[in-house]
Amino acid sequence: MEPAVIIAALMAVVNSSHLIVHLFNSQMLRNRARRLRQRGEDMKSQSGTDLSESTVRRAVEIMVAMGLVHAMGRRFWARETSTDWWDRIVLQVWDESQWLRNFRMRKGTFLELCDLLSPVLKRKDTQMRAALTVQKRVAIALWKLATPDSYRSVANHFGVGKSTVGVAVMQVANAIVELLLSKVVTLGKVQVIIDGFAAMGFPNCGGAIDGTHIPILGPAHQAIQYINRKGYFSMVLQALVDHRGRFTNINVGWPGKVHDARVFRNSGLFRRLQEGTFFPDHKITVGDVEMPIVILGDPAYPLMPWLMKPYTGALNSDKELFNYRLSKCRMVVECAFGRLKGRWRSLLTRSDLSETNIPIVIAACCVLHNLCESKGDVISLGGASLGRNQLRPES
Repeated sequence: MEPAVIIAALMAVVNSSHLIVHLFNSQMLRNRARRLRQRGEDMKSQSGTDLSESTVRRAVEIMVAMGLVHAMGRRFWARETSTDWWDRIVLQVWDESQWLRNFRMRKGTFLELCDLLSPVLKRKDTQMRAALTVQKRVAIALWKLATPDSYRSVANHFGVGKSTVGVAVMQVANAIVELLLSKVVTLGKVQVIIDGFAAMGFPNCGGAIDGTHIPILGPAHQAIQYINRKGYFSMVLQALVDHRGRFTNINVGWPGKVHDARVFRNSGLFRRLQEGTFFPDHKITVGDVEMPIVILGDPAYPLMPWLMKPYTGALNSDKELFNYRLSKCRMVVECAFGRLKGRWRSLLTRSDLSETNIPIVIAACCVLHNLCESKGDVISLGGASLGRNQLRPES
């Protein structure tokens, strides 16, 4: 064999050996750096000082400078997105009509809502990213509830991740139910309600009751129980409203197959009405009969001393007049459902939330409905205004 070939083979072996030794040393140094870092963290947790941390950092920086350890850029798990539309356009440029059209409330109502929910929704910034502000979190939820937009579409509008939209909706809905439900969905001044219904033609009336179906996706278990009489999956919302169409009592969560009368008989409202604790003891004399405060229902509800329903069968003029006045006053609950779904149009589409989360979102929408009604935030849909003074039955 030629001497040149032998020398070349020996040089190749030597170079390979040097490469193996270099790789071995680099791995040893990486392991040592990892041990030093771990030891520094242990010493820091025990002594409460940052001396070990600075020492380890200095040792690692030296090894990086020598090329023995490869530096890696810090990795963020949340990708950067643009929020200019929300920060610079919506908050600073939009007028009241744009706020009403897109968020279903004026900016002043929105800011008041954010202040009310702030104790529960406020989050702290972390080292990895800044937390969403309360205003942005509420805006995301309102936008998703007010439109049939997809999670991805809402996420692109606000410059957040798709999963963040779903999280924000439930965080805001839970906060609304926790902080505002018992304060906003309440009976209020009974005499004002009685006077309001009396002006519409029915004396000593404290509210009108009805149920409506909120479409949902078929649940995984007992799906047949959620198919209503119209043939689609739904969840029942039972509501009692005052003369202005504000909700004074709600019950939500029963499967769509359950009849309105059964939902009512198993509700807390029925129990309190039966016990006489929901309304004050206020009776009037009609003819020779003492009449307590009553609520009005359709023929599906049971006739009770405190629940009036229309006459059926052959009717004389007096019964027809009674039915006319009752129907006129009972119309307010159907109109309230129409405005509820007109404002929060996500209630018109099949919800993809879980069976436990859907009632929370529906209850939150009822609270928001009352809030908008009380503030006089009228919205315009298809050329017709929907607000406290404009009644529109649900379709």
